[in-house]
Amino acid sequence: MSGLCLVTGAAGGIGKAVANRMAADGFTVLAADLDHARAEAALADLQGEGHRAIALDVSDEAAVVSAFRAAEDQGRPIAHVVAAAGILLFAPDGDRPPLTEIALKDWDLTQRVNSTGTFLLLREYLRSTARADTKGGRFVGFTSVAAQLGGYRSSAAYIASKSAVLGLMKAAAREAAPRGITVNSVAPGLIDAPMLHQSLSPENYGAVAANIPLNRIGTPEEVAGAVAFLMGPDAAYITGAVIDVNGGYRMQ
Repeated sequence: MSGLCLVTGAAGGIGKAVANRMAADGFTVLAADLDHARAEAALADLQGEGHRAIALDVSDEAAVVSAFRAAEDQGRPIAHVVAAAGILLFAPDGDRPPLTEIALKDWDLTQRVNSTGTFLLLREYLRSTARADTKGGRFVGFTSVAAQLGGYRSSAAYIASKSAVLGLMKAAAREAAPRGITVNSVAPGLIDAPMLHQSLSPENYGAVAANIPLNRIGTPEEVAGAVAFLMGPDAAYITGAVIDVNGGYRMQ
C-alpha cells in the first residue's frame, strides 16, 4: 500500500507509533495534532521522504474541510486516514467521574473530539476520495475496550463517545464499500500510552495486569500493528470490522 495517509493525534503515544509504522510500510504520512510543533516533532523518526505535519483540531468542521482541500490543492489528496486523535477526561483526583458528576461542558468536549471528530474526518475523507476517484482507500477509526465493557476507569462520556464510533464505522463501511474503500476500527485495551498514564502510574501496572490474560499492559506498537494490518493488502476483504488489542481483557 502507498499514498498519503493522514494520521490524527500523531504526537500522542499511539498516534506516534501509528505514524512510524505507516511510514515504515511505505505510506507518506500527514501527521496532524492540535499543536503544530508537536506534530512536526512526530516526523523526526519517520522512514522515507515527503512526510508533512499540520495543526488540526478534529472537532473543528472548517479546519477538517480545509485540511483535505489543501492536500488536494497541493496535488496529493489524502488517500487513507487513521483517526487516532482522542480525549479522556478524569475527575480532579484522577479517578473516573461518576455519571452524576459529569459537567455538560466535559460531556460535550468528549463527544466533539472522539465521535464528532471521527465523523468529520470520515465525511471529508469520503467527499475527497469521491472527487479524486480514489480506489482501495482505507479509513481506520479508534473505539475502545471501554465501549465494549462499559469501562472501569473510563468515564461514561468517553464510553458513549467510543460506542458512537463503533456504530459510525459500520454505517460508513456499507456506504464506502461500492467504491472499494474499507472502513474498520481498532479497540485498544490498557496500553502504555499518555491516556493510561493520566490515571495509572507504571508502578501500578502489575496489579492491573493481573486481570489481563496475557498478564501485561499493551504497547502502542502493538496497536499500530493492528492498524497496519487493516491498512494493508491482506485486509482488502475486511470492512466494518473491529480488531481488539487488549491482551484478552475482553473476548468475544
